[in-house]
Amino acid sequence: MGKRKQAKDGDVEMEGVRPGDESSDEDIDMVNVDFEWFDPQPAVDFYGLKNLLRQLFDTDAQIFDLSALADLILAQPLLGSTVKVDGNESDPYAFLSVLNLQEHSEKQVIQDLTRYLHRQASSTPSLAPLATLLSQKPTPPIGLILTDRLINMPSEVVPPMYKMLLEEIAWALEDKEPYNFSHYLILSKNYEEVESKLDMEESRPQKKKKKSAADKKADRFYFHPEDEVLERHALCTGAFEYTHKQDEGHSDSKRAFQELGIRTGGSLMLIEAAKFEAAVNDVAEYLKQ
Repeated sequence: MGKRKQAKDGDVEMEGVRPGDESSDEDIDMVNVDFEWFDPQPAVDFYGLKNLLRQLFDTDAQIFDLSALADLILAQPLLGSTVKVDGNESDPYAFLSVLNLQEHSEKQVIQDLTRYLHRQASSTPSLAPLATLLSQKPTPPIGLILTDRLINMPSEVVPPMYKMLLEEIAWALEDKEPYNFSHYLILSKNYEEVESKLDMEESRPQKKKKKSAADKKADRFYFHPEDEVLERHALCTGAFEYTHKQDEGHSDSKRAFQELGIRTGGSLMLIEAAKFEAAVNDVAEYLKQ
């Protein structure tokens, strides 16, 4: 049976979640939810974890053997966390784990991941330090942090996962396990707002106007609020477009409750190991934990 983790006093202060984003108080029902943190468990978490990995990699998920990646995460059950709401046997609603790119460099899925990350970093000027690291042979001991959660999960579940990870890494190092990282690399997602193609067709002007450089470069936003804090501690950060483009009209399918659609992309943040604990503490403070 998997071990239920105990969040420390003050780690989480919430009695429920509010479904939806833009509703008045009269339209919102409070849903009381008890969140539980568990070690990753091979017997019950494989399919739920694989689905969250597919969500994390978005349209580029097809590049990787997600089954092998999920197995690799589940092979280190004393490192990382899952968050559940219906007990041990239910699917995880959120997860966080770290993989040593150097230790697992002989595994095909890590080779595929490292090549992918190097390719994205090499094509993004702000990620030049990461591209340099990933080009080294052997690969440096970089801890690749993989984490994601279902869209309605509150951000307050995040600080306990990061704090537990810090503790687990410290315990693993005491046992001489290979988690003495030089850097942490966080893979995440961002998005930009795009005008609906349907609306553009309806309101298309007779003469096309020339777009300025500012118009062409849309603002990007993080899906996860903690990424804004982690970015402040990063040696380098950068956004990239997915290798596999979204289907035409994909952004329209994501605009049910707003005028603009969204186009998703990936983001990478490289944090030096010596600065990681401070980054985690700032995340907890930012999210009022």
